[in-house]
Amino acid sequence: MVHPVLRSEADGDMRPPESRLDEAVGLAQAIQLDVVHAECAKVNRPQPSTLLGSGTVETLAQLVEENEATLVILDHALSPVQQRNLERSLKAKVIDRTGLILEIFGARARTREGMLQVELASLTYQKSRLVRSWTHLERQRGGFGFLGGPGESQLELDRRLIGDRIIKIKKELEEVRRTRGLHRKARAKVPYPVVALVGYTNAGKSTLFNRLANADVFAQNLLFATLDPTMRQVTLPSGRKVILSDTVGFISDLPHGLVAAFRATLEEVDAADIILHVRDIAHIDSEAQKADVHEVLSDMGIDPETDDRVIEVLNKIDALDEESRAAILAQTGRNPRAVAVSALSGEGIDDLDRLLDQRMNVNRQVVDLSVELGNGAALAWLYAKSEVLDRRDDEERAHLHVSIDPVDLARFEKRFQPSIEAQPQP
Repeated sequence: MVHPVLRSEADGDMRPPESRLDEAVGLAQAIQLDVVHAECAKVNRPQPSTLLGSGTVETLAQLVEENEATLVILDHALSPVQQRNLERSLKAKVIDRTGLILEIFGARARTREGMLQVELASLTYQKSRLVRSWTHLERQRGGFGFLGGPGESQLELDRRLIGDRIIKIKKELEEVRRTRGLHRKARAKVPYPVVALVGYTNAGKSTLFNRLANADVFAQNLLFATLDPTMRQVTLPSGRKVILSDTVGFISDLPHGLVAAFRATLEEVDAADIILHVRDIAHIDSEAQKADVHEVLSDMGIDPETDDRVIEVLNKIDALDEESRAAILAQTGRNPRAVAVSALSGEGIDDLDRLLDQRMNVNRQVVDLSVELGNGAALAWLYAKSEVLDRRDDEERAHLHVSIDPVDLARFEKRFQPSIEAQPQP
C-alpha cells in the first residue's frame, strides 16, 4: 500500500499523510486483503509514465519481490498508462484508489439496485482502462459478407460491448429512479416524514440506525460495512412515526462515477424531511471528514450550513476523555442543530429523539376541523395524533381548534375527509 504525497496537493489537505495512509489500509482490510507493507511516498514532480519517481518505483519493485506481494495499491488516481507501466515495472497487479473503492462496493452490494449501481461505476472506470497492454487486444476480427476488410480489433470490440452494457444499465437504473419516485409519492400520501442518516464511512450510521429502529442491520468497525440503503419505521417519544433511512457512507476523493451511479439512492437524502449528519467526533480527522461530507451534500444541492433539515449527530462520545467529552456536551448544549450521542452505549439517544420530535413540531399547523359528533373514530384519532386547543359542539358537529403536523393533517384528510379551514399560526 502506497500513499503518494504530492507537493501540489499536500498544502491544501486537511489530513496528515499518515492519516490518509491509515484510511487506505483500512479500505484494503475491509475486503480482507493482507497488507504486508504500507508507506507514504513523496512525489516532488509527478511522472506522466508512472506518477512515482524512478527511484521509488525501483524500491517498490524490490519490496514486492521480497514480500512476494501480488497486489500493489496506490492511494491516488492513476491514468491507464501509469497503471500499465507500474504493473510492468513492479511485476504485480496495480490498482488505484478508485479501483479499491469499487472492489469494496462490489463486495458489499446485496440488492439488485446496489449491484447495478456498482456495475455501472465499474464499467465506466474499466472503459477508460482499455489500453493495448495485452496481445489479445491487438487481434482483429474479420469483416462480414462481401465487405471484407480488416474488421474490428478486439480492443474496439471490448470497448463497444462495455458501452452497450453501460447503456442498458443506465436504462435499468432510470427505472429504479422512477420506482423510487413512486415510492416517495406513496409515502407522501400515507404519509410519514423521512429521516435520512448521512456521514463519513465508519462514523457509526448503521449502529445508530440499529439503536433508533431496534433493527439488526450489519454494523462493524469497517469502512463501508454497509452499502445498500435500508429503511425502517420508527416511533418517536410523542408517538409520531417516521421513516428512518440509512444510506451509503461518504469518503474523501469519492470517485465522481460512483456519485453519479448512486444518484437514485442519494435522491432519498435530498427528499428527506430531516438529515442527520452522523460524525465520529472521536476521530482525529473528524473536521476533515465533516468537510468531505459537506462537499458531497453541496454537490447534491444541499447547503449543510443553512439548510434547517440538517442536524449534526456527534457520535462516539464514549471514546472521548472527560475533558473533550465535557467540551462537546457544552458545544451541543449551545447549538440547537447538534446533539452528542453514543450509538454503542445508548447515551444521548433520548436527547436525539426529543430533538427529532421538536423538529417535527416546528411546522405544525393550527387549523379548525369540523367533525360529525357520531364519527367517534375521527374524534379519537384527532385526540391521539394532535393537540386539541379548543372544542365547541353544536347539535350535529364538533368544531375543534387543533395544532397538528401537516403530515398527520394529510393523513386525516385522506382517511376521514372532513371540512377543514386552515388558520394562521399564532
